Amino acid sequence: QVQLVESGGGSVQAGGSLRLSCAAFGYAYSTPSMGWFRQAPGKEREGVGLIDSDGTTRYADSVKGRFTISRDNAKNTLYLQMNSLKPEDTAMYFCAATWRDRVREGIPAADFAYWGQGTQVIVSS
Repeated sequence: QVQLVESGGGSVQAGGSLRLSCAAFGYAYSTPSMGWFRQAPGKEREGVGLIDSDGTTRYADSVKGRFTISRDNAKNTLYLQMNSLKPEDTAMYFCAATWRDRVREGIPAADFAYWGQGTQVIVSS
């Protein structure tokens, strides 16, 4: 069974940086597409970004230029570098993986079958 474990969350002042990690365990398949999602209290879950099996990335407009998604295939680890953090970035952040043949337009949560438990990010003014 595939397991995803996020880490790196915490509290930071606005303008600061954090790097989230997502370690993937329990698979021996081809490289998956992986994504980051977040959910703030009282709001819908939203896609933050994804990276497909060959390294192509895709980002939500709200984080373009501030967040960078990357992966280390040898370590089976996904990263989200978050710079210039804003209070609006406060949320629980989740990583997810899929072996779908293709990921549909945008950053569609429904296309991702495997999810971590989340790591909390709090950005204060």
